[in-house]
Amino acid sequence: MEKVNIKFHENDTVTYQHNKILRFVPEMSVDKNQKLVVPNIPLLTVTSFSPNLGSWVFNLLVSGLAITYRDRAKPFVHVTAEELVFGYNDPLVMLAHYFYPKGKRPNSQMGLLLARNGTLDEVSTMYTGQKQLDRFGYMDRINGLDHLPHWKDRPCNDIRASEGSFFPPRAVTKSDIVHVYDKDLCRILPLQYRKDVYKDGIKAGLYTPPASTFESADVNPDNKCYYPGEKCPPKGLQNISPCQYNAPVYLSFPHFYDADPALLEPFEGLKPNKKKHETYFMIQPKIGVPVEGFVRVQLNLKVDRAPNIPINNINNFPDTIFPVMWIEEGIHELSTPIWRWIYLATTIGPVFAPIITSGMIIVGFLTLAIVFIRAYKSLVIGQNSLEIMEIGRQTIRRSSTLIISGSHKMMPHRAESAYIPLNQCGDRVQELSFVRTDSKEFKSVLRSDFVRSSFSEAERESLIRSDNSFIMSEHRFNQE
Repeated sequence: MEKVNIKFHENDTVTYQHNKILRFVPEMSVDKNQKLVVPNIPLLTVTSFSPNLGSWVFNLLVSGLAITYRDRAKPFVHVTAEELVFGYNDPLVMLAHYFYPKGKRPNSQMGLLLARNGTLDEVSTMYTGQKQLDRFGYMDRINGLDHLPHWKDRPCNDIRASEGSFFPPRAVTKSDIVHVYDKDLCRILPLQYRKDVYKDGIKAGLYTPPASTFESADVNPDNKCYYPGEKCPPKGLQNISPCQYNAPVYLSFPHFYDADPALLEPFEGLKPNKKKHETYFMIQPKIGVPVEGFVRVQLNLKVDRAPNIPINNINNFPDTIFPVMWIEEGIHELSTPIWRWIYLATTIGPVFAPIITSGMIIVGFLTLAIVFIRAYKSLVIGQNSLEIMEIGRQTIRRSSTLIISGSHKMMPHRAESAYIPLNQCGDRVQELSFVRTDSKEFKSVLRSDFVRSSFSEAERESLIRSDNSFIMSEHRFNQE
């Protein structure tokens, strides 16, 4: 199964189609040519409608079955496993294909999974969660509609559910209920949080359907809209005939798991088992990705006795809910690349993120400290240089340059720690008679309105002009 025709939209949604390709896997299956005895679904569907037909329509039906369909007008038919799944010819199905209205027309063959193989008949629009993470993975439209057309009222026609790939993270929604949608369900299925579990080292929440999912409307009022004007079926069943060309198909969990025990009595071999037949999902709570999960449902045919059709003992077939097949869709193991991504994001990431964040903060402070130290050094005389900074207007940096009262004087630093002020007069540079590094002699070169602040080696030396226009600092000044 893959998503095709993917298109992202500006309203935080993405549109796609599911392309499901079903392939026969011999090593995991019985022989595809093995003969099976199965209910004659088209015939039993028609005969179930017979009590509601008018007399002339009913007589026409009986005559047609007797003349054109007599050889196959039996409650059970013999087909191969491949035919049951992917289709076999049936006269009633062919008639329905030609006479049903266009758009509601069934396939020309009878096959339980015929319409699911390689078809692109459903366009889904899903929220990406980029703007609202609490809607991440939920459906926005199905075939352009914001509701399921099979049911008239909410919550039955609601589509606010995930198609199983992504769910709103529980860490964001704080909700114990999520919903999943599958076309075979003909509805959204609620899943309730049960407990935390671990799957291959990844923490996840276990979700299963509530016990009231397939309850009657008396127990679960939300199910009332599934049975407008109709008597509710026994616990564990739901009518999905609007999705099955009005054939009396009922949904349940496999082997009537968590259903009315009376449904098991007419049959042998049905053994409900929670481990094998329960629908469940394990969803990572921080990113909303399932690490394991299966949707398991059973399709059943509701057969009503047709006492007025005395063909091949059809009139003796009792009222019953007949199990036809059950389907399991899901994932048991994640691929290695996906597992690594989830494990890194949910297990390793939260541990190392604070360490990395703290490290980045420390590195940031160290970087700022280095920047400030270098900035400070850029304001002081270091290794043979003086710098002058004019506060409030601009910074003047001219290596060994000193500007005093508009005159330009250079003070190179000699190896014997002596400063030699130079005075430039026109094109001639005159050397002044300032020889040693005595602070008094050095200060005498400056104007009198410079004051001494400190000459200790710990604080370095700063000579500050009284109007705070200039600051001059000396990095290697030896006080005698």
